[in-house]
Amino acid sequence: MNAIIALCHFCEGHGPQVMFCTQPTHPKEQAELSHEEAAALLSNRVRSPSGDSPVSSKSEHTCEGCYSVKTGFVSHDNDAPISYISSKYPNPTQPEIYSLVRNACLRSLSGEVCPGNEGAIFFGNDQQGHVLSYTFQLKDNLARGFQRKYSIIVMMMDKIYLLNSWPFLVPHLKLLIENLQEKAGKVYESEQSKCPQRAVRLKSSMAGNFLQQRGGNNPARSITELTKDKNIFKILHVAFVWILKACSNRITETLLEGPPTEDSIIDMEKQEETEEGFIKLFTKPANEVSDGETTPSAEDKEIADIDTPPSDLDNIHNLRLLLKVLGEGNFHLLTHHVVIGNQVIIRGSYKETIKSILHALMMLVPKGCCRPILHSTDYQESFRCNFLGLTADSSLPSHILSSEMFVLLVEMHLQDENDKPLNDNDFDKFEYSMASPTRLLEKAPTVLQKIEHALKNERFSNGVMEQCLICLKEEWMNKVKVLYKFTKAGGSISEVDTQNLLHVVEAKAEDKPLLQFWTSGLSVSYRNHILTTSKAQH
Repeated sequence: MNAIIALCHFCEGHGPQVMFCTQPTHPKEQAELSHEEAAALLSNRVRSPSGDSPVSSKSEHTCEGCYSVKTGFVSHDNDAPISYISSKYPNPTQPEIYSLVRNACLRSLSGEVCPGNEGAIFFGNDQQGHVLSYTFQLKDNLARGFQRKYSIIVMMMDKIYLLNSWPFLVPHLKLLIENLQEKAGKVYESEQSKCPQRAVRLKSSMAGNFLQQRGGNNPARSITELTKDKNIFKILHVAFVWILKACSNRITETLLEGPPTEDSIIDMEKQEETEEGFIKLFTKPANEVSDGETTPSAEDKEIADIDTPPSDLDNIHNLRLLLKVLGEGNFHLLTHHVVIGNQVIIRGSYKETIKSILHALMMLVPKGCCRPILHSTDYQESFRCNFLGLTADSSLPSHILSSEMFVLLVEMHLQDENDKPLNDNDFDKFEYSMASPTRLLEKAPTVLQKIEHALKNERFSNGVMEQCLICLKEEWMNKVKVLYKFTKAGGSISEVDTQNLLHVVEAKAEDKPLLQFWTSGLSVSYRNHILTTSKAQH
């Protein structure tokens, strides 16, 4: 994310001041510096681009309240060639950036007003950059009004990107700010219990020595002193780096090299769309910050602990393992139920193994046909899910056991209690039993026969098999579209007409259950297009 995050402070003596900022640095920018220049870059950042006086010196331009760090922090991203540098000022080799950040700081703390004096606002233009500013206050026992005004600003030149990042940035900035306020609140309560300032100030104001009671000419205390946390800037660095990286990962641009498949359209419809037309992609957040001085906190690792589904290649591998473990007969029975839409129930003790099997089986049908509940302690009706994972102690209602619309794959127990599975796809360590009251057609749908033939072909790698599945599913989804358009065209449609249409699209009688079920996998946009066209013709 090509943006800068900065912590700003309103100083009573010097006005709005930039205290601490984090900026991504790309290899192209780093390549312009020699080895000696790169080594000195971080130390130079403590000097203002507008002057030569170091930040650490107590000059007329700085005070304890404006003071941040003597040097700074650097984190390197192992997943991308990007380094994140945090210091008092932005890159000194780009003085124009400092000017933009300084201007944003001024507007954030003095020019722009947030209702309630605390919260997020947006301002900016194409020349000065666009800014998301979150203003807040920290309690200070010695401050006028017992609080100090701060803001965290996120500045970038891309207005649309920043606006679409609002739903992500604001909640995470709020969490960070609440953490700072909690720390400052504890210090404030502790100091107030020892020496209540209200009574002292009333007495001193009557005596006319208010400044002396406040600490003379020292107008502010540093944020380190307000929170009593000497690592507060390390915490801010880690938080700013995580926000920049996670925000850049969540919104991406996808280049379509041809007409989108029905599965890709379904994916886009399921994802959250912003008002500007962007699609939000939720990925696993970064849980590592490569830094010589800082390490990710337990909270960062907890945020990153997200259950992510296996990749398509892993699912293909698991399908082939399942074929070997179950045998061709049971595998054919199970997959036949899957492709025609009967509810598949897997019951067992190992939740992750059940999830792996269900994810693999879902590869056989279009994504729009998948309604999974991967883990549940109680039975869920088939209208809610057609892929269901149950715990070993769960039971099925009697009306379900007599139904003809489900197949039950029961993971009974380990073959050897001492030989527990090490991985999610150790299917061969279990004994399986299958039960189903459903009588299927003798001949399986054509597409299932082709899929099984391809899975058995050892010359097909998992990558080739993945593309084979995509092509087969898209081929039959095109047949489904023809059938759907034919049924919605209006008028009376006889059985003979339907048989003629199946002959035209090269489908057989055994393919009808599959075609009817796969109709549920059509995207909303295609359905709306057909319905609109049908109404217009009538």
